[in-house]
Amino acid sequence: MSDGFDDIPEIALGWHRAGKGAALATVVQTWGSAPRPVGSQLAISGEGEIAGSVSGGCVEGAVVVEAMDALDDGKTRMLEFGVSDNEAFAVGLACGGTIRVMVEPVGAALPDDVLARLCAAREKRRAVAYVVDTETWERRLSDATDADLGDAIAARFRSDKSGFEASVFLAIHNPPLRMAVVGAVHIAQPLMAMARLAGYDAVLIDPREAFGSAARFPGETILHDWPDEALAARGLDARTAVVTLTHDPKLDDPAIVAALRSDVFYLGCLGSTRTHAKRVDRLTELGFGRSDIARIHAPVGLDIGSKSPAEIAISVMAQITQVLRQGA
Repeated sequence: MSDGFDDIPEIALGWHRAGKGAALATVVQTWGSAPRPVGSQLAISGEGEIAGSVSGGCVEGAVVVEAMDALDDGKTRMLEFGVSDNEAFAVGLACGGTIRVMVEPVGAALPDDVLARLCAAREKRRAVAYVVDTETWERRLSDATDADLGDAIAARFRSDKSGFEASVFLAIHNPPLRMAVVGAVHIAQPLMAMARLAGYDAVLIDPREAFGSAARFPGETILHDWPDEALAARGLDARTAVVTLTHDPKLDDPAIVAALRSDVFYLGCLGSTRTHAKRVDRLTELGFGRSDIARIHAPVGLDIGSKSPAEIAISVMAQITQVLRQGA
């Protein structure tokens, strides 16, 4: 989803399969200052259970009522909620915000097989778009290879934004972002914290247990396997960033090779220009070509004059964000 990964579609499918009945409410448009972004979802069971949210106030109550009616007649609802400035705070829509919410009863309007395939794609960490034509009410799943909407879907995958293309609503379901930091050095301390704040599921990899200790990195997920083994076990894909920080080819190179043989969206390596030149020579000897090596961001991070470990971590997160949102 546009605002992060949750289990709302899975909950709705579970309620439907349990015979309770289920409806999915999705924010499809916003104007002004809305408390929840487009793509946010609320699941409602036929027994009145709810999960997720589409607003920060009493809009949920009205949506639940409409969802119950939708479960009775099997028809999709397109609802619009808006309030004036002086009423906004009371219902959780700040500054006169307006939201448009689509309510779909599962089975009757939203085919249960489409919802099941959506949940399966999410489980496999495959980026997928749920496509709804609001004129014909045809529904399907698609991706960036779509003959008609591929470019729009690809752009929305990059920006993590659901929304309308003419009369077609595209609900973007991107896998959660991951980051693997190789090397439990000083820079890794602020970088791990920043990664979490930016929404990444981050792990720290360092076989040297004295470096990668809970005392130095409290609360972090630390893997003490060799980097290539740790990355293989965790999995590398197009929603993963890899950063190597050790300066030691014995540790960095296995991680770099693993990353280059995958489709990670970002690979950054700490080290000077001279250090990187030596790295390029080693990778060339291993058979990697210019286009492969060009994927490496080295020296790592944007050139913002960083000096301290925290400033370097800022430059790294800025570069990762730039590549994620704008491409390499």
